[in-house]
Amino acid sequence: MSAQLTAQSTTQPIDAAAARTPTLAAVVATAVRAIPPVWPLASSVAVNPFLGQSGESLAQTAARLGRVAGIAVTMPRSWYQERIASGAISDDDLAGALSASPHAKRPASLTALKVAAAATKPPAKALPTVADLAAEASGIDWPGLIAERFGGWAAGYFDVGQALWAAPQGKSAYAAWRAVATHDLTPEILGLTGFATRVAEGPETAGQVLAAAVARLGMPTAACETYFHQLLAGLGGWAQFARHRLWQAELAGGFDTTLTDFLAIRLVWEQALYNRYEQRIAERWRAVCAAHAEPVEANADQIVDAILQDAADRAAQRVLADKFAQVPPAMPSPERPILQAAFCIDVRSEVFRRALESAGPGIETIGFAGFFGLALSHRRFASDVDEARCPVLLNPAAASRTSDCGHHHEHGHEHDCGDDHSSGDAKARLTARAKRAWGRFKLAAVSSFAFVEAMGPIYAGKLLRDAFALAGNKASHDPAPRLDPTLPLAERAAMAATILRAMSLTDGFARIVLLAGHGATTVNNPHASALQCGACGGYSGDVNARLLAGLLNDPEVRSTLAGQDIAIPADTLFIGALHDTTTDAVTLYDADRPSPAHAADLERVRGWLAVAGAITRGERALRLPRADGADEIARRSRDWAEIRPEWGLAGCRAFIAAPRGRTAGRNLHGTSFLHSYDWRQDEGFRILELILTAPVVVASWISLQYYGSTVAPTMFGAGNKLLHNVTGGIGVVEGNGGLLRVGLPWQSVHDGERYMHEPLRLSVVVEAPQEAINNVLARHPDLRALFDNGWLHLFRLNEQGRMAGRYVGSLQWTDFGDTPAPAELLRATG
Repeated sequence: MSAQLTAQSTTQPIDAAAARTPTLAAVVATAVRAIPPVWPLASSVAVNPFLGQSGESLAQTAARLGRVAGIAVTMPRSWYQERIASGAISDDDLAGALSASPHAKRPASLTALKVAAAATKPPAKALPTVADLAAEASGIDWPGLIAERFGGWAAGYFDVGQALWAAPQGKSAYAAWRAVATHDLTPEILGLTGFATRVAEGPETAGQVLAAAVARLGMPTAACETYFHQLLAGLGGWAQFARHRLWQAELAGGFDTTLTDFLAIRLVWEQALYNRYEQRIAERWRAVCAAHAEPVEANADQIVDAILQDAADRAAQRVLADKFAQVPPAMPSPERPILQAAFCIDVRSEVFRRALESAGPGIETIGFAGFFGLALSHRRFASDVDEARCPVLLNPAAASRTSDCGHHHEHGHEHDCGDDHSSGDAKARLTARAKRAWGRFKLAAVSSFAFVEAMGPIYAGKLLRDAFALAGNKASHDPAPRLDPTLPLAERAAMAATILRAMSLTDGFARIVLLAGHGATTVNNPHASALQCGACGGYSGDVNARLLAGLLNDPEVRSTLAGQDIAIPADTLFIGALHDTTTDAVTLYDADRPSPAHAADLERVRGWLAVAGAITRGERALRLPRADGADEIARRSRDWAEIRPEWGLAGCRAFIAAPRGRTAGRNLHGTSFLHSYDWRQDEGFRILELILTAPVVVASWISLQYYGSTVAPTMFGAGNKLLHNVTGGIGVVEGNGGLLRVGLPWQSVHDGERYMHEPLRLSVVVEAPQEAINNVLARHPDLRALFDNGWLHLFRLNEQGRMAGRYVGSLQWTDFGDTPAPAELLRATG
């Protein structure tokens, strides 16, 4: 699994021409894998924007992205200086970061570092492309024109149903673009004479284009890697969506050349502009080529910035360590709990879990990945779409569906009751299709104006309801999902045993065990799926939770589990649920398994959940702008003009895998992913390996997406929500076209006056033996690279539940409290 974390190693020839030039093919492959993927809006997944740079340090990545994109990958110096001045970043934090820096050009002393932190540095500036040089020479905005023409074509090429006149499908990206470009006279009108003709008479394959362009531009092979990376990065989200196609193809064992085709398209423009302006730009272009050929090395300013970022991370780690040290670990109650509630590890769940545990005695909470160990390909009620309800690192391992069956499914799996359940499903599907057709009629060029004239007044009521947020929020009440096809008993029991062991829940079951997936309810929000469960492919986790509850209620499965030392009491009832993180309302799907004997228990559970929801809303309201109290939370989720219905995972900074007793009673302020884990129950440390290679990686993607959207919003952020237009059904552009914007909108990390996400790299805290952790890292080099290169920090809890060990790379550890010797770092000069 971890082999997919950074860059899949498939090496496919670009085409026959490129295969004869393996060096060029290898350079192209490296540039392609420097681009992170992006998923479409409907199933958006948080992605680490530095995925292609995980084998490099932060400082070297700053040098690379400074060269190709002109961006910094850390905050402005003033941000760190403010924290140093206030004491939030201490001298010990700075000294520790300075001592840990592997760079020879680091400041010679703590004093020198503080002087550098107070100094102004020049802004990052990308090397110019041919288009940039041509624009300077001609006064024509060639980069802007390329972005506009390419974006207009790409929106049609990638369209998934939004466009009324979609681009022809079935061709490679390069062939499809070439068919359009040969008839596009815009470049010629602006001065690029003969462009369409040159495209028509030019190479017919992407590989031929690459070879011809490199030769014409005089690019040495050593210069091509960062130059190609620059051209692809300049295509914004379009390149990232093409990278997503490659990701999906490789996950299925195939390959995709769309992103290579994009590089060829961009090089066609570069070569044409070079031909047009060669006499005026040739000398400067040679200097650019030489600069691209230089090794990527961090300069002194980039090294200082990386050290300052590490110091900020260490300051947060110090605060977290104090949390563990100040409050004694909570001891589990010897009595049988009344309620055990499992929530997603999502940081938003930490607030609700803490509130729920305070609502009454006998309540335990559990943290587990939101897809509940069920990697599903799910088809919703009345839908023709198969949804991957699992992390993108996985392929679905089972299929499920929701159909219109009002009958109780005995044992939690499909039965043959002899009735035809297809009529309701088919009727709903026809209704959905009619609604889609009606929507297209409303938008069609021929009928849209007539529609508004004739039908506009009918929508007055709906407009008023939307404008005043009168429409209510409703959780899904689809019929219970079921596995389709049903798996054999042995497979269902093995699945259940694996999941319970991964949850560290193999005994001590309560009468009610709640399995709460989570989702979010918002309106008029193109990025709505980004608020859903990141472990469920951008969908809510209710389907996974309900399926698992059905599985664990199955008497046959329970009987089989009893033979595997997992004895579930006969009076234990598993209930699927949905936690709405926008309103903090919890919907129970107890009708999936009616149990009159548990009616009183469920009524008490509903009361606890209501109390916890009120507490959580009150806490969250303090952070939301213009929220005058807990009562405002639900209204905001219905308000079609609300750009901040919730903060999502803003503020995430730690991942903790330990028994709940280590964190219970501590207010972590919704900043920590909490995964329940007891290493003493983990035979062979298989669960530890699963946690580190799957949930930790998913959490790192989330953390680094927030980090990238904060420190480099122009490249890794989606821009201003107020200017967004959905294009192609896959993403947003600002205004009426241009580059696809990816990442998080500015309103997701900033409240208009201050940052609501503090850009820190995730601190992973695990309670497990050091040797066991090292063994996992040694088996998964891509995972280890994330820690060795500082994209994640790793710590170990000791038997007293305190942060005792810090991972320093190369499978080496040091005591958490170690600080560098003053004689080495407190010298006034170096």
